[in-house]
Amino acid sequence: MVVKIDGLYNEPDVDQIGKIREGLRMDFLKTVTGKILTGLVALAVIAAAISWWQMEPATRGMIVTGAGRIVAWTLAVLVLPWATFFVSVRAGKFDSNLAGAALVTTYTLLEVALLGWLFNWRISGAAGWTFVIAGGLLAAVYNLFTCDWIAEKLG
Repeated sequence: MVVKIDGLYNEPDVDQIGKIREGLRMDFLKTVTGKILTGLVALAVIAAAISWWQMEPATRGMIVTGAGRIVAWTLAVLVLPWATFFVSVRAGKFDSNLAGAALVTTYTLLEVALLGWLFNWRISGAAGWTFVIAGGLLAAVYNLFTCDWIAEKLG
């Protein structure tokens, strides 16, 4: 039995009851899904920790060195267009797509060369080349958007 007290309770209409029921079902699914995903992430972290503990020191060192190089390269990619913002502004004043394309291409080639240098110019196998190409494309897209934004806002 529902007791109505004016100002404290408004009985929902039929459409609202359906939405409330659907919302409760979705909350239940989200809860179950969240618990399953949390369990999978915890399992992956535990498996990674055990693998790391069982790994040979040389392999661990190789992984840490590679990760450090990738982080250094990523930071260089993120900082280069901002550190040389005046070049983007200058290219934007030409009002030419060729100037912008030349700038983005130059940045990207420099960053891909830096990636090769960080890994001692030894890129072997399909996986290595795939990561270099993917990194170059990612750097190119980032450079394009960043240089365009800098030229538009500061130019």
